[in-house]
Amino acid sequence: MATATLDQHQSAGNAEQQSSAAAPQFLTITVQVRRYNPDTDESRWDEFEVQALPTWRILDALHAIKWEQDGSLTFRRSCAHGVCGSDAMRINGRNRLACKSLVKDLMTIDKKTGRAKPITVEPIQGLPVIKDLVVDMEPFLQAYRDVKPFLIAHGNSPTRERLQSQQDRERFDDTTKCILCAACTTSCPVFWTDGQYFGPAAIVNAHRFIFDSRDDGAEERLEILNDREGVWRCRTTFNCTEACPRGIQITQAIAEVKRALITRRV
Repeated sequence: MATATLDQHQSAGNAEQQSSAAAPQFLTITVQVRRYNPDTDESRWDEFEVQALPTWRILDALHAIKWEQDGSLTFRRSCAHGVCGSDAMRINGRNRLACKSLVKDLMTIDKKTGRAKPITVEPIQGLPVIKDLVVDMEPFLQAYRDVKPFLIAHGNSPTRERLQSQQDRERFDDTTKCILCAACTTSCPVFWTDGQYFGPAAIVNAHRFIFDSRDDGAEERLEILNDREGVWRCRTTFNCTEACPRGIQITQAIAEVKRALITRRV
């Protein structure tokens, strides 16, 4: 029986071509970063040329800048997998997580020059900038604490876990996804102009407990959000919903809290 064989040189050539075709192709991207120096209280735009893969995240590009070009560049990041919410930034004019934003999705071509436009990175808006891309999260976190984002249960402590049906869980399942990245709150024009507004993230976390059948603090939280800086400041622009990296239907959650305030039913 005849056995098919390949010429060794032909086999090696094919393997080399396949390897070359599969090799990642680096490209040069321009990243413009909004810098802030707290010592001089001055802001400026710095431009960096980075050799990057299309599949790189913006976080990877920022790492390349910090590790290879300018070690003074300052930004937050932790898990780098879209769970911790540390690296929320304004990228190409929109709030995003740097660890979930790919270079290939952010590259746009200038029709006049035919060249790729720079990718812009700046801190999220509405919160005081500490340095470069790092903002002071305390006002945001204080609003979160003010809505009492924890289970309030009256009476004696149970001797077993508090049971809940699947239907009751589904009532607030969407709002359990919040990672406190502040992308929603800092995309809100009301929050930009009024730092006293609770903001979408705080309302989302209140919603998570207001509609929890095991919780007894719904009325208390509703009264907190009935404040002039509460849910009634929302103008339903949907910026928050579009900015949320977890896909939470934030505007709908805010509307449900408003309805609960009007009907006094959850």
